[in-house]
Amino acid sequence: MSTLLEVSGVSVSFDGFHAINNLSIQIAEPELRAVIGPNGAGKTTFMDIVTGKTRPDEGRVIWGEASRSLVGMSESAIARAGIGRKFQKPTVFEHQTVRENLTMALRNARGPLNVLFDRRPGHAATRIAELAEEIGLADDLPRRAGELSHGQKQWLEIGMLLAQDPRLLLVDEPAAGMTPAEREHTTDILKRAAQTRAVVVIEHDMDFVRRLNCKVTVLHEGAVLAEGSIDHVTANKEVIDVYLGR
Repeated sequence: MSTLLEVSGVSVSFDGFHAINNLSIQIAEPELRAVIGPNGAGKTTFMDIVTGKTRPDEGRVIWGEASRSLVGMSESAIARAGIGRKFQKPTVFEHQTVRENLTMALRNARGPLNVLFDRRPGHAATRIAELAEEIGLADDLPRRAGELSHGQKQWLEIGMLLAQDPRLLLVDEPAAGMTPAEREHTTDILKRAAQTRAVVVIEHDMDFVRRLNCKVTVLHEGAVLAEGSIDHVTANKEVIDVYLGR
């Protein structure tokens, strides 16, 4: 595994509040990583910095084999470089079918395979079928996205991001509002996706994090408080004091 993303010594303040405080995190490829911590720990700001939504006051954000700096790049350029982000609330095209949603995502893909799909339409249909199978919506391709359950909409949005073939997928609280069965299926989708790419999941549901069975980074006051297996971090006294004991 090689380092795909390196966040090093990053700090950012908003009106004097230190949201991120000398933060350093490395993400490998492939890897599944969970990021946890209390509200205000800097989890979302970390994602904002990686995706170019927020520019850090200091520090480095280095991407890929060419060690490109993401600082100062536009959000669209960062997305084209291979970073996909899924927000907590699903954003799918409700009046379009599941197939149409996936087709639009493929059409907007920036990867080299997009040219291949344009020339050979059969490959696009095959890829859509594979994606639908991967997210568990193979039987729902003709359905309108608006008819799907909350959990199914989340899966569709993950599928739309996977259609763009990102090397790093950032996922914000995917288990929120899901049934236990949906949470279990979401775990399977993320684990499978992380076999071929980096997947970073922000989550509050500790049972969900435990099921992911991956390395966990605990943030507190904008810095890394602890890092390691779920058993390692949940046994850490500081983590218990600032987060788990609440």
